[in-house]
Amino acid sequence: MYHASADPATVTPAVRAAGSVRVPGDKSISHRYAMLAALADGPSIIHGFLPGADCLSTLACLQGLGVAVERTPDGVVHVHGRGMNGLRAPVTPLDAGNSGTTIRLLSGVVAAHGFRTIIGGDASLSRRPMKRVINPLTQMGATIDAEDGRPPLTINGARLRGIHFQPEVPSAQVKSAVLLAGLQAEGETTVVETYPTRDHTERALREFGATLTQVNGHVRIEGSQRLSGRELTVPGDISSAVFWLALAAGTPGASIDIEGVGLNPTRCAALDVFQRAGASIEVTTDRETGGEPMGRIRVSYGSPRSFEITPGEVPGMIDEIPGLAALGALLPPGSEMTVRGAAELRVKESDRITCLSRGLRILGAHVEEFPDGFRLVAQPLAGGIVDAVDDHRLAMAFAIAATGASGPTTIQGASSVSVSYPGFFEALERLTR
Repeated sequence: MYHASADPATVTPAVRAAGSVRVPGDKSISHRYAMLAALADGPSIIHGFLPGADCLSTLACLQGLGVAVERTPDGVVHVHGRGMNGLRAPVTPLDAGNSGTTIRLLSGVVAAHGFRTIIGGDASLSRRPMKRVINPLTQMGATIDAEDGRPPLTINGARLRGIHFQPEVPSAQVKSAVLLAGLQAEGETTVVETYPTRDHTERALREFGATLTQVNGHVRIEGSQRLSGRELTVPGDISSAVFWLALAAGTPGASIDIEGVGLNPTRCAALDVFQRAGASIEVTTDRETGGEPMGRIRVSYGSPRSFEITPGEVPGMIDEIPGLAALGALLPPGSEMTVRGAAELRVKESDRITCLSRGLRILGAHVEEFPDGFRLVAQPLAGGIVDAVDDHRLAMAFAIAATGASGPTTIQGASSVSVSYPGFFEALERLTR
């Protein structure tokens, strides 16, 4: 379990922003590959697995379910699959740490196993809503107890039946939990999306040998399919790359190359927003791995200007909004960034609307908060002391915004970046000095 500390980091104004960087493996894909490998027949080898705290929580939970997992010094993860319905009852509660992806997706996995599983996490995770996965899994036949619909979850697995389900709030995590349960259920399971969300689970399921269809927002999977172990490579995480995009797009004269990054179309919506905000972006797809395209993004300072993120765009870039807010803070004074339809930000690792707004105000931006978003008006940034509230994406957003301040910025809770980007501050110093 990861215990984020309040260790501060100090960011000074950037001298430049240039160079090449390779971001860590995609967090979303790392979670999914590990879980599907655990359900597969035979061994799987995963290259580029993210060694961040969230993904390590997933590996630890799988080990608690009887899965043999080995990590080599060069970062390769070996998972010895136990086959469908082959997991063992955990002898102690599983600890998802700070990872909402771990607890939600793993709930779909264990709901089909005929034993009791308790899954909890840290104080932050224990505040996050889980009814959105509890409800469909209960409809499928599992029994789940949770006080006020929040972790820890006590899941009594059962023989599941397929359902037709439409989430109230578009969510890749909820969709994935239902699909993972549906894979192990009797009959067909359908998830209906009103807005498209990231499709890493669908691509990964196919890569491991499952058959499913995607037509007009309906994702259908037939239960009782078998998976086969695979050797796979996790592409770089575009959600992490967004912070370097913001740095280059907001720093005069900047140009940064991001190598080996995932270019899944359901994850690239933020690139369109950066271009609307005036950034110069070149994207090159080099190859495909595990059904996931990957390649290079070159981002250069262009003609920065006001931009907005509409409600229809939010589901496809919910994790990228803090990075885009950092760009908003670096825009020329008087420029505006507006986000609406993003109430989901309030139930992430922190209330990202309130905490992001407070931190950017301290740095010098004007931020007006709404129930479902915010409006930022760029003003000269001075620096200061901000609190990332142990939220990795806020820590990185404040760090990028701080490069454009006139004085130093101290970020409390900065060590939380290890959740998704170990080595972030070292990369930042290399690109700006």
